[in-house]
Amino acid sequence: MFDKSLLKLSKMKKMLAVLSVLAFLQSILIIFQTYYLAKAIVDVWKGVHIASVATYLVLFFIFFMVRQCLNIWIQKFLDKYATYQIDIIRKQVLNKIFSTGVPLVSANGSGNIITILLNGMEQIHNYIKLMLSKTLNMMIIPLIIVIYVFYLDYISGIILLLAFPIIIIFMIILGKLAKSKADKQFSKYQKLANHFLDSLRGLTTLKYLGISKKYAKSIYITSEEFRKTTINTLKVGMLSSFALDFFSTLSIAVVAVFLGIRLINGGINFLPALVVLMLAPEYFLPIRSYASDYHATLNGKNAYQKLLNILKTKTAVKEKIEINNDDINIELKNIDIIYENNKKGLSNINLEISSNKKIGIIGLSGAGKSTLLQVLGGFLSPTNGEIYVNNKKVNSLNIESYQKKIAYISQQTYIFHATLRDNIKFYNPKASDAQVIEAIKRSGLINFVNELSDGLDTMLGESDRQISGGQAQRIAIARNIIDPRRNILIFDEPTAHLDIETEMELKESILPFMTNKLVIFATHRIHWMKNMDEIIVINNGEIIQKGTYQELINSGGAFKKFMSLEV
Repeated sequence: MFDKSLLKLSKMKKMLAVLSVLAFLQSILIIFQTYYLAKAIVDVWKGVHIASVATYLVLFFIFFMVRQCLNIWIQKFLDKYATYQIDIIRKQVLNKIFSTGVPLVSANGSGNIITILLNGMEQIHNYIKLMLSKTLNMMIIPLIIVIYVFYLDYISGIILLLAFPIIIIFMIILGKLAKSKADKQFSKYQKLANHFLDSLRGLTTLKYLGISKKYAKSIYITSEEFRKTTINTLKVGMLSSFALDFFSTLSIAVVAVFLGIRLINGGINFLPALVVLMLAPEYFLPIRSYASDYHATLNGKNAYQKLLNILKTKTAVKEKIEINNDDINIELKNIDIIYENNKKGLSNINLEISSNKKIGIIGLSGAGKSTLLQVLGGFLSPTNGEIYVNNKKVNSLNIESYQKKIAYISQQTYIFHATLRDNIKFYNPKASDAQVIEAIKRSGLINFVNELSDGLDTMLGESDRQISGGQAQRIAIARNIIDPRRNILIFDEPTAHLDIETEMELKESILPFMTNKLVIFATHRIHWMKNMDEIIVINNGEIIQKGTYQELINSGGAFKKFMSLEV
């Protein structure tokens, strides 16, 4: 249950040393409080006046209170340490997501990553906090107690020593079954999170297509699967708790029977017998405490292992070349993208792109347009092939100076819960209001802003002012206009979810924005291609046609077939 990778956490050796000392101290306190309570009971049994045992009762109370205070302090200490580690892990994961980008999110699912970063972190916090103290307590406290029991009565010590591994064996057997059930539960939870988030994102489209009820039923089925796996996991958890309580109670009963027989026969004195009998439950308490939280921490362990897999994801190495001028020439030679499942994303891509050129990429959904854009944006490194930037060979386009020149406009622009001004100033926070107004005019947002009572101070997103898809895309254009460094425009189906009228209005704002810039425009709408210098037709990850609009019309083939499919 204890994940060995926890040992690699910062300050872990120091933490384990401190907790080991504290576990040893707890075992000493347990022995002393038990001894003085037993001593008081035995003296009262012998007929000694209650006032004569007051010292023993006071000592018992002192050791008992010190033990309780120590436990409270340990929990606070562990909570602080777990919080410290969670902050480190969260930063590492966020850095990994930002450095790896789209491939990592695509491989793990955005819903899964969001769930881990929110609920998963709380589960990992609980896992670290519980596992450290309970594992060391289970290793140290029973050992010290059984050594003292051997000192008092070796027969009882043998019984306790033999009972412990039997309980451990049953814990391992039931633990493996519980882990299998918990793994299935966590897998269903990930599926539910991804499914729900994807459906939520596309709710407008689903309602437009009239299939929202179908997807609601799909979410219900997925949630029912998660409910059933959760119930099965709880059943195993209850079974293991019952088995542990049964064997520990049985072991204590055996100790009590042997002690009773020898007390009757005069084989042992009352005081050591009572001390042993009172220590027996304390002997099993750490393992019972560990087992009771075993199932509660399984999800935390699963979430932690999932985070480790994310952190192990290979990050594309930043290329060390600098691109300081606006002239750029990119050449892709025999580029292949092969995913982990051996599925090809791109195959034998040969392409040359240069400054102030407008490249149109057209193809059906799933043809490989977005994958090619990820390569050109530096988010994805090719599996095979060569890339040249200004005649210099590089492994990928993950070049900081190059990526700072990119303006990426996707199908859905994210609107932050902030003012209209702050949303537009996203790439250039130091921009003046005059620059913001100029960007608004050039992006065609001026009429929209004039209608707002609070103007640039209007709050957008979440429960505040809602905007249309066309207005969101205009904000994306304004964001990039306000940052003149971004002279490489990458469009990934920017009008895919817009009606044709809104698209044509938006087109009037986008076309002037493209002037004197390198433009890479991926879409399945033919009419955009009339404004491109070169058109690339892509299908199944391969470039099947290339040329100007007129050349492709004249040559027929795949491009001409798209003419009849345009919506």
